[in-house]
Amino acid sequence: MLRSLLLFTVAQLVLLMVVGLVLTRVFAAPGDMSAIMTAGWVALAVQCLTFAIVRLVGREQVIAAWGLGVLVRFAVVALWAFLLIPALGLAPTSALISLVTFFFVSTVVEPLFLNT
Repeated sequence: MLRSLLLFTVAQLVLLMVVGLVLTRVFAAPGDMSAIMTAGWVALAVQCLTFAIVRLVGREQVIAAWGLGVLVRFAVVALWAFLLIPALGLAPTSALISLVTFFFVSTVVEPLFLNT
């Protein structure tokens, strides 16, 4: 379990850095870089948490755990959009699009690590 979480975390760091670099090319206004970086750290923490939940549950209830992970991501996006972006003074467009993009790409590669 610990090995797969470590591999997943390292892969997520690399993936989020690559996607973050692409996003900095799209969003180049002042404040966008900090919004993208903050969104990346939030996405990394949430993705590692949801991956650990799926791994802890085991094969018997993997779909239920995955569903819980989806709900957690939706809740984080809502909190991010309505509370955290204004509270942190981040650029709203780049912060929201970055978080959703990070969640999407990291969720797509998540199944590759479930059997490690």
